[in-house]
Amino acid sequence: MTNLGLTPSGVRKRVRRGRLHRLHQGVFAVGHPLLTIEGRWLAAVLACGPGAVLSHRAAAALHGLRPTFRLRIDVTTPSRAGRTRTDIEVHRGDTLQPADRTKVRGIPCTTVARTLLDFAEVTDRRGVERAFDQAEVLRVLDVRAVEDLLHRAPGRRGAKVVSAVMRSHRIGETLTRNELEERFLYLCDSAAIARPEVNTTVATADDYPEVDFLWRERRLIAEADGYGSHGTRWAFEHDRARDRALTVAGFRVVRFTWRQVTNTPAEVACTIKALLG
Repeated sequence: MTNLGLTPSGVRKRVRRGRLHRLHQGVFAVGHPLLTIEGRWLAAVLACGPGAVLSHRAAAALHGLRPTFRLRIDVTTPSRAGRTRTDIEVHRGDTLQPADRTKVRGIPCTTVARTLLDFAEVTDRRGVERAFDQAEVLRVLDVRAVEDLLHRAPGRRGAKVVSAVMRSHRIGETLTRNELEERFLYLCDSAAIARPEVNTTVATADDYPEVDFLWRERRLIAEADGYGSHGTRWAFEHDRARDRALTVAGFRVVRFTWRQVTNTPAEVACTIKALLG
């Protein structure tokens, strides 16, 4: 605060008067202590000293790759100068290079490539796939930058997962829209069922409807029906008319509810396997 012309006594006086509100050591909010999530992220980065950047889950949320609901904020520092606290999780950034840093809306953070690598260390394989899918949809995925990062940090715990995703995952093709679709895709993976195309279109006589899951070569379509989007009379009628058009076009359509996918996944898996032949 001395850089802004405030002495320690001046800071204490403003704190007493409610004009400054202490967030972390040396970090204060002006006027009131209520901050947006991005304000909390910036405060956490500032609290960890020079060179600190938002990272891991928090950076994934800032880039729009995956949401986070954690109260603790991930921050990476070059020398781990900041200590892990109740609301900040500090990661040591020995391999953090200038090319791994950027700013989003004024908040110092890791680049998308570095964020994907860090994120792979704190989530499961499917979480990494979804982050890659979203990066592709947002057009922020730089494959060369990810490959360069893997070359520079081969020993990182997340490197193996990121390498596997880049090698075998169809990036951008399994982006689900809701939890029911995500559970259905997990069901397929768990039952060793070939991954379908997700939220893709097919051709009928006079339209190109979008379907939830498609095994194109087998001409099999699976629809995951949540009551919220399929529980109205109009939705019921529309779905049946659409199924008839798809059947005429040579596709088989099978529908599964939230209860079936959640409570009887083995039965759902057996049905799909039988239909795939």
